[in-house]
Amino acid sequence: MKVLVTGGLGFIGSHTVVELQNKGFEVVIIDDLSNSSIDVLEGITAITGKTPIFEKLDLKDKLKVETFFNAHKDIVGVIHFAASKAVGESVEKPLLYYENNLNTLIYMLKSVLGLQASNFIFSSSCTVYGQADAMPILENAPVKPAESPYGNTKQIGEEIIKDTCKVNDNFNAISLRYFNPVGAHESAKIGELPLGVPQNLVPFITQTAAGLREQLSVFGDDYPTPDGTCIRDYIHVVDLAKAHVIALQRLIDKTNASNYEVFNIGTGKGSSVLEVIKSFEKVSGEKLNYKFAPRRAGDITKAYADTSKSNNELGWKAELTLDDAMRSAWNWEKKIRNL
Repeated sequence: MKVLVTGGLGFIGSHTVVELQNKGFEVVIIDDLSNSSIDVLEGITAITGKTPIFEKLDLKDKLKVETFFNAHKDIVGVIHFAASKAVGESVEKPLLYYENNLNTLIYMLKSVLGLQASNFIFSSSCTVYGQADAMPILENAPVKPAESPYGNTKQIGEEIIKDTCKVNDNFNAISLRYFNPVGAHESAKIGELPLGVPQNLVPFITQTAAGLREQLSVFGDDYPTPDGTCIRDYIHVVDLAKAHVIALQRLIDKTNASNYEVFNIGTGKGSSVLEVIKSFEKVSGEKLNYKFAPRRAGDITKAYADTSKSNNELGWKAELTLDDAMRSAWNWEKKIRNL
């Protein structure tokens, strides 16, 4: 069965391609390489023994999207990762984010509706909840006003898909709301590869330990948490990738409860920034150079998932630990830096 993965050479996309190929799916990747590297294709091939079909394509080009789908009418499902995802950048360049994240989604959906098997997995985010009223966060928690244009594109994206499902009975979609993906494949052949200064905590930690960054800034030590630092739900990227395969299989097997479903993908446990640093120091044996800095605008105090719905209804559960994630992230960093 042929599956399309957009943004399939990115961090989460590449790990999902590996899990799909390990389950016997034929994978087609679309990526415009704006925030990824063609070298990732070699890593996927080295892990799975199979090279996915790859097309370099900008999904903002409506005609090229239509041409692609005309050539691949046998696709049984689409996993849509392709999007711009830096919160800070989205505040500075809102129109870029709305164009890239929403136009591409609309063009994809129009084409998917023309397929015989209209199964769609959307890469969503816990940012849709904003600063939630209660922890852990349930899927039916109120969707608060977005803290950034990036978060808003995920909220609007979910609404577009939901509205599409309402008027198309044969169209089935699942939005997976990720918490904080971290780690790398245990083979150290693929991992997180940020271009420029990392936007996320873990690559900043590993780059600091590797000597690329002089010091790690911990933003805020006065939050109302046990150690004063923000709390997040850090999910190993391999566990996250497996959730996509299970969600897609659910749609293919028609075991979904309705034609639009939403699931939290996290561990159900919150870890503070200092706990992440301590985990890294423990598994790596490295002492991390960090300092406290003022809070960042838009950072919420804490967010971690209630995973009972994804555990019970989706049949998925996170299996890897924070230590596993930090160890694999450090092994990946050492490999790409030849340390």
